[in-house]
Formats: sequence, C-alpha cells, structure tokens
Amino acid sequence: MITSNSALFARIIAWNNLLQAYRQAARGKRARFSTASFDHQLADHLLELQDELQTRCYQPGGYRHFYLHEGKRRKISAAPFRDRVVHHALCNIIEPVFERRFIFDSYANRMGKGTHRAVDRLQQFARHYRYVLRLDIVKHFPSLDHAILRDYLARVVRDDEVLWLIEQILISGVGVLDDEYTMSWFPGDDLLAAARPRGLPIGNLTSRFWSNCYLNPFDHFVKRELRCSAYLRYVDDFALFSNRKWELWKWKQAIIDRLAQLRLTIHAQSAQVTPVAIGIPWLGFVVYPTHRRIKARNVRNFTQRLRMHWQAYREGLISFAEFDASVQGWINHVRYGDTWGLRQHVLGQPIFNSQQPGS
Repeated sequence: MITSNSALFARIIAWNNLLQAYRQAARGKRARFSTASFDHQLADHLLELQDELQTRCYQPGGYRHFYLHEGKRRKISAAPFRDRVVHHALCNIIEPVFERRFIFDSYANRMGKGTHRAVDRLQQFARHYRYVLRLDIVKHFPSLDHAILRDYLARVVRDDEVLWLIEQILISGVGVLDDEYTMSWFPGDDLLAAARPRGLPIGNLTSRFWSNCYLNPFDHFVKRELRCSAYLRYVDDFALFSNRKWELWKWKQAIIDRLAQLRLTIHAQSAQVTPVAIGIPWLGFVVYPTHRRIKARNVRNFTQRLRMHWQAYREGLISFAEFDASVQGWINHVRYGDTWGLRQHVLGQPIFNSQQPGS
C-alpha cells in the first residue's frame, strides 16, 4: 500500500520523469504542430509544467474531438500535448503499484500483454474446454462512474497530492462523453443518479489505465468467487470457459448482478453460451481450437483503406513510407491468423498495377 507522503508526488514531477514522459508522449508524433511547439524551448515548457504541478496550479486544457468508424462509431477525445505529458508522468510512477494487483489474464494496455497474446490465450482455453461465454459491456468508457473509480484509486493511493492530480484529470473529462451515454437505472437509484459524473475520454492514457483499475475488483470476483479458472479480459470484452453449460449460464447471471454494482451492463442478448468448436469472435479474429480466421468485416474495412491510401500515394498526398507502414501494420496483425491465402488475395489486387506518382 502506498503511504501518505510527498515522496511519491515528488517522483511524478521529478525532472527525469517529466522528460521521459515528454519522450513517451512525443513518440511517433514529432511532426505534429502541437508536439513541435512543445519541443521548441522544451526545457522551459517542462519547468513551467513542473512548477504548476508543484504549486497545484495545474489545470488541464480542453479536448479536441473526432470520430472513428471501425466496426462501431467511437468518439475520440484528444487532450492537449502538455496534458498528455502529465498523463505519462503520472502513470509511469503509479501504474507499477496497481500492476501487482491485476490478474494475469487481463491483456489490455499492459506491458508484455496486448491483442495477440489475448488471442493466443483464448485459443489455449478453447483447446481445453467445450463451451465459452463471451460478453462485452455496453458503452464501456462512457459508463465508468467517477465516484466508484475515485473510491478504488483512493484505497490504493494514499497520498493527497497524487489524488489531487488524479482529480484534476478526472474533472477534465466530466461531460466529454455525455452524448455517448444512455442512462441506465440500477436498484436504489433516485433522480440524482442521472447527475453522477461518469465517462473517461477515449484517447487518454489515463483512461485506458483506469479502465483496468475499475474492472480489477470484477476480475478477482470472477476468479475467486465464481472460481472460473479459464477467464480472460481485454478492455470490456471478456470470456469464461467451462465444460458445463449450466455453469456458464449461472455465471452469466452472477456477472450481470456484480457489474450492476459497478453501474455497468452487458449486451445480454449476444451473451450466449456456445460450443468453442463453432468459433469465438475475439478482437478481430474468429478463433477455433485448431485455427483462426479474420472477420470478414475487418477484411472489407482494410481493403477500403488500402484503396484510399494507394490513391493518396498516387496523388502525392502521402509518402510511400506512410503507405507501406499502413500495409505492414495490417500484415503484422493478420499474420496471427491462418491468413496466407487472404494476404496474397488482398495484396495482389489490380490497384497496384496503377500508375505510380511521377511515372
């Protein structure tokens, strides 16, 4: 348990940590105006930020919003660059403390975990169990309740200065996702429940980290109270395995009840107990005990992006390196499935015979 003293906050605002946080926030984004502006007179900007944090004068800026349409529409909220530096500085110091409390089979936004290891683990379970219950949370990030999150964080971080910084970041996200949330009522609610601050901006490093913190007690509930040994979670997607159908159906109701305590709901209609042999939709793949396929929707989406990027390259709007990076990123993802023929088909399309720039 972290004890209440200023040493922890001093580590967060230490020069070396702020400099490291800047490098992390700038990685892959140095060409952007906001990053370049901060990089100009970097030492002055970091000293100013350090002073604001030390004197508790720091106030996060406003968010820039845009939407992504990848399967489902998501509102992304981008914090100003200097705030992203603060997010990294905070997580660099406190994340290791929480990491020791997370279960092994939580795979999102953790060092040494990630999408592909989550797919590997799911397939490992599918090879040893007959049935699976796969669930996901309705509007996960817009639904996360600030009071519940604040209470959990305060039980671990017992340092007033660190809690002050956490509170500033939390407050900055109040209302950001209100238009993405449909009110859910839970037992004991009164009319004031609709006014509870909720929602973590999708795009913040802190939001992804705090999502794991928020669901960590639930993870332990599944492992310790339901005694499900074959369970894994990636953000708000989770799967439970068993050789007994009735056990999974029983667990589903227990999960619904426990998530209600966190003011969360699942997509109940799609949460069905199914044989692993028919395939498990999971993180863009359909996973079978013996092999993996890519979801058809993902193939269509990539093919459309491929045509758009190729056209942008032909018109000189992007460099070949940028075009190649998008292709290589897709290849590195789908190679974790049985996709050799698919890759040959998609990348062998006639669009690549089109005239290149300057030819």
